[in-house]
Amino acid sequence: MKCALSLCVLAVFLGLAQSEEEKYTTKYDGVDLDAILKNDRLFKGYFDCLMDNKDDRCTTDGKELKGIIPDALTNHCAKCNDKQKEGTKKVINHLIKNKPEEWKQLQAKYDPEMVYNPKDELEKL
Repeated sequence: MKCALSLCVLAVFLGLAQSEEEKYTTKYDGVDLDAILKNDRLFKGYFDCLMDNKDDRCTTDGKELKGIIPDALTNHCAKCNDKQKEGTKKVINHLIKNKPEEWKQLQAKYDPEMVYNPKDELEKL
């Protein structure tokens, strides 16, 4: 009986550990998205990084974001935590409303076949 209980407890812990591994890092959750979106210089830095085929123009966090975008698109941000989902909504809405040309360029690069409708995706978040 103790062995079965131990196995159950171990399975629960392994399940929790695995579900944590499947999430994106939280180390950038404290980034002030509003500050980036309102500051043209900061925004341009991230935008240039995301559009560059290499990582030459990227900061460490820009590289990480650039690597996550394709996966987040294909799994509807399933590995995002709540804060990341809210940040994603904020950024997408801002781009669509305030920077439509940049939004079109990002879509062309990361969703060239226009598979992901931003309105549908935002509802899934």
